[in-house]
Amino acid sequence: MSTQSSINLGARGYARPDALVTTEWLAEHLNDPSIKVLESNEDVLLYDTGHVPGAQNLDWHADLNDPLERDYLEPAGFAALVSRLGITPDTTVVFYGDKNNWWATYALWVFRLFGHDKVKIVDGGRKKWVDEGRELSTGTPKYPATDYPLPTRDDAKIRAFREDVFAHLSTTGKRIDVRSPDEYSGLKLHMPEYPQEGAMRGGHIPGAKSVPWARAINPDTGEFKSADELRAIYENEAGLSKGDDVIAYCRIGERSSHTWFVLTYLLGYDKVRNYDGSWTEWGNLVRAPIEK
Repeated sequence: MSTQSSINLGARGYARPDALVTTEWLAEHLNDPSIKVLESNEDVLLYDTGHVPGAQNLDWHADLNDPLERDYLEPAGFAALVSRLGITPDTTVVFYGDKNNWWATYALWVFRLFGHDKVKIVDGGRKKWVDEGRELSTGTPKYPATDYPLPTRDDAKIRAFREDVFAHLSTTGKRIDVRSPDEYSGLKLHMPEYPQEGAMRGGHIPGAKSVPWARAINPDTGEFKSADELRAIYENEAGLSKGDDVIAYCRIGERSSHTWFVLTYLLGYDKVRNYDGSWTEWGNLVRAPIEK
C-alpha cells in the first residue's frame, strides 16, 4: 500500500485498516499478480458498461448461491468458481461494487464462510472510482484457471440461522436491524423504492435496535466513516459493546453483511453473525415473534 493511502486509512482509527484499500492503491496495483479484483453489484448489468481494468464480474445471485435451495454454494462449487477466476488460497481478493459496496461486502462475507481470509474492500467502491474519473474498461479479462483445493465451509462463526436467532432471544445478545426505518417499523416490507413483497408480516425481531446500514458511509464519497463516528452510532446510540454477541439482519442478508463488515473489521468486534435469512424468512415464519 502506498504511504499516503496507509496514512488516510490509518488515521481513521479502524481495528483492521488492512481490510480496506483506497482507490489510489487499487490504481497502483492493477497489474499485481498476487491480487484479483472482483466487482459485485446489485445491478448485474452494470459491469458491462465499464469496470476497473482487470476486474472480473461476480454475480451475487448466479455465482454465489445454490441454484435450487436457498443457500450458498457447496465447497466443490466454490472451489470451481474461484478456480475459474484464477484465484488460489494465496490470492488477495479485492472487492468493490455499487450501492456503496453492499454486494461487495456480501461477496467478501461468503468468501469468509469458505475460509478465504485474504480479502479486502475498496473504500468508496465503484462510486468513488467513477467520481474520480479513473479508467474504466469494457473488456472481459481472462486469467489462467487454478486448481483451488476443496475448502470446508464453516457457517458457525459468522452466520446465523433462524434457530440461532430464536436462541439469541433468550440471551443478553444484541440484535441490529439495518433496514430502513419504515421497514423496521413495519410500515413497509421492502426498501421504499422497491416492490413491497417478500414477507407476510412487517416489523422487526424483538429487541432489535434500528441502525440503517448506510449510516456507516459518508454519502458524498461512499467511504466508510471514521472509527470514532462509527462507535458513536453503534455504541453510544445502539448500545453495543465489543464483547457483545451480535446478530445483524436486513431483508435477505446483503445490507447486514455490510454492517457485519463494519463491526468485525472496522470496530474489531469478535462475535458478529449475519442472519442472511433475515426478514424474508422471519416475516414469513408461523408464530415467529415480531415487534412494531
